[in-house]
Amino acid sequence: MWESLSEMFALSFLVRALVVGALVSLCASMLGVGLVLKRYSMIGDGLSHVGFGALAVAAALNVAPLTVAMPVTVAAAFLLLRLNANSRIKGDAAIALISTSSLAVGVVVISLTTGMNTDVCNYLFGSILAMSKTDVYLSVALSATVLILFALFYHQIFAITFDETFARATGVRVGGFNLLLALLTALTIVLGMRLMGAMLISALIIFPALTVMRVGKKFLTVTLGAAAVSLICFFSGVTISYFYNTPTGAGVVLMNIFCFGIFSVIQWALTRRRNYVEMAK
Repeated sequence: MWESLSEMFALSFLVRALVVGALVSLCASMLGVGLVLKRYSMIGDGLSHVGFGALAVAAALNVAPLTVAMPVTVAAAFLLLRLNANSRIKGDAAIALISTSSLAVGVVVISLTTGMNTDVCNYLFGSILAMSKTDVYLSVALSATVLILFALFYHQIFAITFDETFARATGVRVGGFNLLLALLTALTIVLGMRLMGAMLISALIIFPALTVMRVGKKFLTVTLGAAAVSLICFFSGVTISYFYNTPTGAGVVLMNIFCFGIFSVIQWALTRRRNYVEMAK
């Protein structure tokens, strides 16, 4: 087994994928706690579809994918927040409107240019071979930026997550920090799409947060726990995908589902024990 693992880490493309995937998993899981608590978790799914449309346009224009997908996805994140705040189209309806429109544009553009080939599957479901050295350098820089900004404004993000009214009363610029949260989420989505695919990237945001919330109660505890669970699931998923030759994104998601099941059982056991102790009193 150890020989197989050493062979796995000897592959340069796999090491690049592990580095980028670990950073994206950290960013997605930490941002996911706030998004889930604010009931914005599906924004990740919507932005991933926007990213797919942008990647399709980039492929048609034969330009670097990230240079197109990044600004388009960030703009879509701001638009979603604006629609949610000032429009009659709110919440899941706004996300569905933008995501399905972007997905349709992407499919049409690809079908008219390169055709529905394996590249489309890579965009939709991810490919561990998709990470070039340039992608790695850019991903490391942007992931570090996301983590630093999250750490710097942790208290403000905590405040707007639980009570925007109170945060506004204490002088926190709620609108600005909601935009910051949307910006960080958009960057994370775009970085992870090459590896996880448009269909699966939102799982990195939703699953770790929901998993640790089964047993954790404090915001900081859940955030750190989600980061740990996300990293474990990512490395486990990549390892399983390598040994069994299965898609990387799907393997990572399956490991997240497995961990969610384990934590749900732990929650059930703790609740049962607590009820038993209370009845014994």
